[in-house]
Amino acid sequence: MDIFQTKLILASQSPRRKELLQQAGFSFSVQPLDADESFPENMDVYEVAAFLAAKKAQAGKHLLSDKEILVTADSVVIYQNQIFNKPENEQDAFQMIKSLSGDMHEVCTGVCLLSKSKKIIFTGHSKVYMAEMTDEEIQFYIKQYRPFDKAGAYGIQEWIGLCKIKHIEGTYPNVMGLPTDLFYKNLKEMIKAD
Repeated sequence: MDIFQTKLILASQSPRRKELLQQAGFSFSVQPLDADESFPENMDVYEVAAFLAAKKAQAGKHLLSDKEILVTADSVVIYQNQIFNKPENEQDAFQMIKSLSGDMHEVCTGVCLLSKSKKIIFTGHSKVYMAEMTDEEIQFYIKQYRPFDKAGAYGIQEWIGLCKIKHIEGTYPNVMGLPTDLFYKNLKEMIKAD
């Protein structure tokens, strides 16, 4: 089966994941899914993204028919062994960005590929080094970009990514929300095994 003809269902509301899959040349339909995003309190922070991606796949398996593959994903921002989720309000967003400013944090994106007969779960890891930001810069970013739907309160493709990221170890697409290199590799494996 041709990997680019595979019927994929992207169960995500993220415009970034949709954009990355389109840019990588895949054909897919989008079926947004409302899934519980809670996880055990004592879980290792590096396992949370994969756990949530698998949980979303479980919630969306009713969407699958034969020869289709469901794609679910979840990104978490990790700073000093703590997960920064989506901010609740401006103050929360400000505190998150202020913490990340001038330091390194990690972005883990867990992905689950699910077919009628198989499941593959994997995680992309990237280290992101952010330059120092003044309070005025943080306030400008929050007012201008309203990053309340983004883990860690920022999007790599926006002003912070353009002006305040010094370098990344790992891939840019992973920070954006989908490790497309690992996605391609694991999708090939899944199709080959079918």
